[in-house]
Amino acid sequence: MSLDADAILDRRRLKRRLTLWRLAALAAVITLAFIALFRVDLVTGRDHIAEIGVTGLIVDDDLRSELLQRVAENGRAKALIVNIDSPGGTTIGGESLYHDIRLVAERKPVVGVVKTVGTSAAYLVAAATDHIVAGESSLTGSIGVLIQTAQFTGLLEKIGVSAEAIKSSPLKSVPSPLEPMTDEARDATQAVIDDTHAWFVDIIANRRNLAADRIQQVADGRLFTGRQALQLGLIDEVGGRRQAREWLSKTHNLSTALPLLKIEIDNSKRRLIERFMSVIGKTTLSERLTLDGLISLWHPQSVF
Repeated sequence: MSLDADAILDRRRLKRRLTLWRLAALAAVITLAFIALFRVDLVTGRDHIAEIGVTGLIVDDDLRSELLQRVAENGRAKALIVNIDSPGGTTIGGESLYHDIRLVAERKPVVGVVKTVGTSAAYLVAAATDHIVAGESSLTGSIGVLIQTAQFTGLLEKIGVSAEAIKSSPLKSVPSPLEPMTDEARDATQAVIDDTHAWFVDIIANRRNLAADRIQQVADGRLFTGRQALQLGLIDEVGGRRQAREWLSKTHNLSTALPLLKIEIDNSKRRLIERFMSVIGKTTLSERLTLDGLISLWHPQSVF
């Protein structure tokens, strides 16, 4: 059956209209996706409260430092909320994050919110903020540092393997899992621990305005609940994000209606590596043994 010229033209017009509608619908979907994925960039054009999460093991992170520096320099970011849910990590990781947060705090108010756990190096991070909020049953404290090692010499002897190290001095590369710990090596390692612990304690005493007797009471490595920490002066208030925003409103006149802007490091390759290492860590050794340097970490599971 043949179609006349008018019918053919009508059909072409209909196809063009349908194509235009389809293109418009596609453009709308792309726009909505753009808003969803990049809403952070759109919000930064107006006043907001920045929010960053500190989770998992804390290590040194240049990208995180750059991110916090941008928060400090952003005039639209009126405050920063640091959500903490971490058992700690390396002392240098906690130290660098502490200084990054203090850089922000020099220019705008910063509140720390301890969620499930904020211990060791994570509590050092909390101490960098102007006001610490924690749940009544949150775990915090565990102020202290350690060096972990394992002793494999007995096992190696049983399987007929001997290890030998040629060193410039007896204290080079100790503690080592491949040689027994001597008294001299133990004393030298303990001196490093004691010095770093004193550094940690001094920061907490100054930031929390704790007298010598009180700081000795809380800095022996023990854990505290949020309720205990409030009584001891380690936190300022029990609660969560709502209490943090109310404090900003009362003390800095920042409306609770200000939008929150979640700051995240967009590094998909590193996240993939972290997932891989997480799987490896759970199937082989404790994550603690994958950390280099001094450790300020609380975790109840065994070493292996």
